[in-house]
This record gives sequence, structure tokens and C-alpha cells, in this order.
Amino acid sequence: MVVKVYGSVDASPQRVLACLVEKEIDFEIIPIDLFKGEHKDPEFLKLQPFGQVPVIQDGDYTLYESRAIMRYYAEKFKSQGTELLGKTIEERGLVEQWLEVEAQRFHPPVYKLVVHILLASALGFRSDPKIIQESEAKLGKVLDIYEERLSKSKYFAGDFFSLADLSHLPFSQHLVSDLGKEHMIRDRKHVSAWWDDISDRPSWKKVLQLGVFELPK
Repeated sequence: MVVKVYGSVDASPQRVLACLVEKEIDFEIIPIDLFKGEHKDPEFLKLQPFGQVPVIQDGDYTLYESRAIMRYYAEKFKSQGTELLGKTIEERGLVEQWLEVEAQRFHPPVYKLVVHILLASALGFRSDPKIIQESEAKLGKVLDIYEERLSKSKYFAGDFFSLADLSHLPFSQHLVSDLGKEHMIRDRKHVSAWWDDISDRPSWKKVLQLGVFELPK
């Protein structure tokens, strides 16, 4: 069965797409244009009452929240494709720990940078230099901790690529490609090597080939 993925080919939906590629699961993208407000359409709200993407439909099963979807498929197809959860309960614990760090520590400041540097005009408000400065400072402190971790371990959970690494891909891509903040990665030797490694994976290259982020004209 082909998994239906509702969303744009950008940001959080890319987490799900990369996971599906790693797990060798067929999928179909159902485009949802956030700039046109399609995520607030009554029919879409029946799938996702908060009006956010991504959402998946797998037969008669519907699930939303990108990290929950990744965990679901990594577990459901554990023996298929890339092992993304670890082979022991201890490895799984580390995967979950760093997934939480990504969600709670990395994502909030980098998301604010994307909104205020990249999206403010399209969303109809003026970017706030103070928020940009504060967010960059917060993100820098997180990346310093990442540098320490990755000086001891090739990936976040150990010597294996996992959901903890995969989950960083979409917004790290914005950081190096769209925000003019590549130095935040490159100034940290081990973070830079880690980024080169994970961004060179065939799964991520395939996701990037599916479409590029474009602001409305």
C-alpha cells in the first residue's frame, strides 16, 4: 500500500519523506499549500484539527506530527530498510533523548530564524532583529553542546545513523542554504563533519529532488 503524505516538500514534511525513503516505503505526496491557506480547509481539518502538516494516511490509519510519524514507521518496519531506532534498549533510549533535544532545544530557535529571516514578508509581518539575534544566540549554545557530543560519537545516538540525526535535516538545510547562517555549522568541526555526512545520504538527496522551497510571488 502507498502511504499518502499531506504537506509541502519542505520543513517538517521532509522528515517524514526522508524516513519513508530510508525505510523503503512507497509514498505519494498530496500537496498542501500553506501560503494559500489550504491547511485551514475544512476537509483537511478533518485529518488534522490543528491545521498543520504533515499528515499521513496509511490505508484507514491517519497520523500527524512529523516525529510521531517517523517513530511509527521506524517501529512498524523495523526490519526493513535502515535501522533508525537502535538495536538495544539503551541505543533506543539515546535515540529518543536526542530526538527530544532536537524538538525542544534545536527546533525552536532555528524555526524562529526561518520565520523572521525567510518568511516574514510572505506572512505579512516585519522581521524582528532582536528575535533573530536572540534565536541565533540560543541556537549557538545548542550547537556548542552538539559539537561536544559529536566529538565523541559519529552520530547523536552512537556510531549509527538514527531518527535523532534524520530529524535535524530539514531545518539544518535551511540554516546552510537559505538563512545565510552556514557558518554556524562550519565553525564547529565535528558538527560540520556530521552535517556533511547526513546531508550526503541518498535518502536526503532524493527528498531534495522532490521539490525546492519557494516563496509565493
